[in-house]
Amino acid sequence: MSRLAAVLSTTRPAFLILTPVCLLLGWSVVWAQNIEAPTYLFGLTLIGAMMAHIGVNTLNEYLDFDSGLDLNTNKTAFSGGSGALPNQPDLASVVLIISLISLLITALIGLFFLWLYGWQLLPIGVVGLLLVVAYTRWINRSAWLCLLAPGLGFGVLMVSGAYFAVVGEFNVDLWLISLVPFFLVNNLLLLNQYPDIKPDKAAGRNHFPIAYGVSASNSVYLLFLLLTILVIITGIVMDSLPVSSLLALLVMPLGFYALSGAIKFREAIGLHSNYLAANVAITLLLPTLLAVSIMIG
Repeated sequence: MSRLAAVLSTTRPAFLILTPVCLLLGWSVVWAQNIEAPTYLFGLTLIGAMMAHIGVNTLNEYLDFDSGLDLNTNKTAFSGGSGALPNQPDLASVVLIISLISLLITALIGLFFLWLYGWQLLPIGVVGLLLVVAYTRWINRSAWLCLLAPGLGFGVLMVSGAYFAVVGEFNVDLWLISLVPFFLVNNLLLLNQYPDIKPDKAAGRNHFPIAYGVSASNSVYLLFLLLTILVIITGIVMDSLPVSSLLALLVMPLGFYALSGAIKFREAIGLHSNYLAANVAITLLLPTLLAVSIMIG
């Protein structure tokens, strides 16, 4: 692997797709309401959110390498890090610099929106940056915080923030709608932790599968799937979502398929990437279909 390719791999490009998917869900309500907003606001929001995602990915890569965790994990397509820094340790400082620059860009764009709209966006910005900075070193040591933090960041904060950034106010319906990626993204990270339970525990982490075991984690995964369905049905009943949003549920079998792999293979699910791939697929496809249903009404 070339040095450039190694550095790029630490940003985890395949996972960066999640950011525009979550933004699309927030923006779908903007377009459904026929709200005209300057194009540059969409662009700045996308750049800020992508920089935040790159920042947390590269910071996680650097800290996991610095702590020695990366040397003890079994790499899969969905867990264990990129493997770039153990192979080319001299790039660690470069990755750290990329992380800091990415977070700085995110903060500067956030300050612009504060100047444009006032303090209302400040809580989302502060909580978002705290999640990025604290995730690897501190949040991973608290089972419940680690379980809920990914969905809070990518679901609630990013979806509602995407709307606010181009409109200048919050949308009540989006607080409910944002729970869909909240539950799905929590499940995404939860299942990806299974293959790394032993090395994560040895490194001092205490995420949900470590603290409560795989069986309890599987129950939580199932609960989050069912709550995703409930949120969509509730949104339709409350007229926050169109009836066409039921189409998003067509991909729900992917989640139950991923769960079947978790039940069958438990910590060894990393050896069966088809189940982890299904977990990723539902996290990306369901919010996308939901966004499309909102736009077409």
